[in-house]
Amino acid sequence: MFGGFVGFNQSQGKDWGINLLNKVASSTIRHLFTHSESVEVEVSCNPSSKLLQGTIDSFGMSGRGLVIRKDFRTEEMSFETDPVSLDFSSVLKGKIALKQPTQAIAKVKLTEADLNRSFGAELVRKRLENLSLPELVKISQGKPVSFADIRLTLLQNNRIKLSATANWGDRSVPVSLSCSIAVAKRRKIKFEEIQFAPEDIPASERKLSQQLTGALGQILNEMVDLDRFDLDGVKLRLNRLETRGKSLLFSGYAQIQHVPNQG
Repeated sequence: MFGGFVGFNQSQGKDWGINLLNKVASSTIRHLFTHSESVEVEVSCNPSSKLLQGTIDSFGMSGRGLVIRKDFRTEEMSFETDPVSLDFSSVLKGKIALKQPTQAIAKVKLTEADLNRSFGAELVRKRLENLSLPELVKISQGKPVSFADIRLTLLQNNRIKLSATANWGDRSVPVSLSCSIAVAKRRKIKFEEIQFAPEDIPASERKLSQQLTGALGQILNEMVDLDRFDLDGVKLRLNRLETRGKSLLFSGYAQIQHVPNQG
């Protein structure tokens, strides 16, 4: 397979390893996503001969329209690693095997549409359906409650507005709230300063809707934990988030024990 490399001049010989690693890395990263609109990979290694000893200065990726686990879309994602020590023989086999863990700075951009799409994912729905929390069954007279038709709107200053419908038996009650969002423990998204938004609720439903709003806030605070979304061998951590127009921006880092084979 690699016989074609024999006879390369010295200048070409310095580059073929980098080009091969770029190709293997691009293929590996694409397989982490269900779908990708674009993925660009850049390997930094100076001098390039270090690669043959299994060392590179950094490894970077930028992508658009990346879909994780079929339902979680990111508008943009990028990362750049610290120096990486890898087994170059694995690259010759079309894989990437790390000799030791590394860390990467990461940035993610989600659109409002991406966020609303995620509420339809099975992983999210199962945490919003057939709930029997004490504060809910007290309202529903013992019947499990499900929240559906969730719609999130991004606001300025790291605030959001969220509406939903609470269903149990043959009863449906609209729910609406506004709150701020923040990073907690580098792995959770916390919904804080939760306020009932009565202007969107019929007057006859407001008392019940306000009670359901408090329960929904508690559910949301237990739902968004990055440990549930980690890829095999990769642990994600957040430093900050920011709402900007119709986008939600995250910055943080990834601790990479080994390169996962798929998402």
